[in-house]
This record gives sequence, structure tokens and C-alpha cells, in this order.
Amino acid sequence: MPERQLDRAAVVAATQEAAALAFASWREGGAADTHVWDKGKNNPVSDIDMAVDAFLTTKLRAILPEASWLSEESADDPSRLNARLLWLVDPIDGTRDYVCGRSGWCVSVALVADGLPVFAVMAAPAQNKVWIAAHGEGVTCNGERLTGSSRLDFNGSRVPADDLPKLDADLVTVTKPNSIAMRMTMVACDRADLVATLRWGHEWDIAAAHLVAQEAGAVVTDALGRPIRYNKSAPKDFGLICCAPGIHQAAVERLAGRAAKIMSSP
Repeated sequence: MPERQLDRAAVVAATQEAAALAFASWREGGAADTHVWDKGKNNPVSDIDMAVDAFLTTKLRAILPEASWLSEESADDPSRLNARLLWLVDPIDGTRDYVCGRSGWCVSVALVADGLPVFAVMAAPAQNKVWIAAHGEGVTCNGERLTGSSRLDFNGSRVPADDLPKLDADLVTVTKPNSIAMRMTMVACDRADLVATLRWGHEWDIAAAHLVAQEAGAVVTDALGRPIRYNKSAPKDFGLICCAPGIHQAAVERLAGRAAKIMSSP
């Protein structure tokens, strides 16, 4: 935990202010009032992403100056690797939903200590939801304590997805937000049983949602079933499994062959 007491209320307030900043330019069902460009293939970013990043950089670093900083929209400072504490932030996770007027986006803030998330706030203003999680203390959504999925049978597990491969025809699709973090909260809120990916993903995408899901009782690992630690030199992990504890091993076994094939390809 931080060397001095973290002002949790200030972190929550800063995250909600940042979400309000983004929400002011969001347009339900239409294009957001912002300039959008592509950082890479299928990787949009907007002026609002940058504005929220700048706002949170100022606010959060003032709240806990001894913490280093890593976010999707800031240049990486290698000195963070020597820091025990790290703010790990995605200013808008789900930018594609944001710019298209869909509600599946959020502002995601995590404080990491010694490689593990210890406090997290996620704000999804288009859905009027705020999640707050503290390590070992549980998680709330809009003040209500959450208990996540407790599914034991892998067959029939609810998965946020547009569609599924034939190999996974025994699973059930549910509505999928663009934001991976928002999908993970669905497990925490018992609206999904499993979220899984088979691609390299960045730490800032999942750090806050990791704690949210974990504190609701979910298991969060990489696609091979290994624990995820944060503030790595290359801040990425291969894939994600976020699910009810009772189906985690089955999920690892289901994905193992596919993961090995992807990781071995040139």
C-alpha cells in the first residue's frame, strides 16, 4: 500500500471529473464532438482521449506525487520501473464505442503497488456507473457491493462477444461493449461468466478492471492461466481470462491449443 494514506475520495472525484469531461463531448447514437485519428490499424484515438489523459495526469500525480505514471496516451517514462507505486490509466477504454455514440466505454484508473493493483476506479458515465475497488476490501458499483459470477459448469457460460467460433458453440453470447475493461466488469456484476482474449494486450487496458473483477470473486490471469503482474518493462501480456473461479481451469484448457498456435507463429 502507499507509504502515506491515499486520499481515495480525491481519486474517485478526479476519475468522475475526467468522465464528465469525456461525457460532455459524447453523443448517444452519433459521432462524438471531437477530432479522431488512427494511431495504428483499428486503434482510434481522439482529442478527448488526450484531454482526459492530461487532466488525470495533473490530478492524480498531485494526489500521490510519489507514484509514477503509465497511461495509453502518455510517453512511457522508464523511471517508473524503479518505482514501487504506479498510476496505471486508460483515459478512455473503448474509444471506438465512444466516438460512435455507443455506451461501452469508460475512464479507467488503477493504483499499482509492487506490481499489483491495490485501488481502482472505473467510471462509465454513458451508463451512469462507477466502480470502486480496494484490495482485500471488496468492490462496489454505484455504492452497491458486488458478488461476481459463481458459475461451475463451463458449458453454457455467458461470454460478451459478437459471435463465437464453432469450437465454442457450447457457450452463450451476451452483449459486448468495445471496452475490455467494461467486459470484465460484466463478470464482476454477474452479467457474464467469462471474458477471454488471445492477443497481446496492454496493462492499462485491464489493471483497474482486474481489481474490480478480483474483488467481486473472479479469477484474472493471462490466456495461459498465469498470474498478471503490472509495471513490466514491456507493459503487455498475452491474452486474458477473467471468469468465475469454478470455470477457470476449463477456460485455460479450452484456449491452450489456440494460444500455443498463435504464440508460435512468426
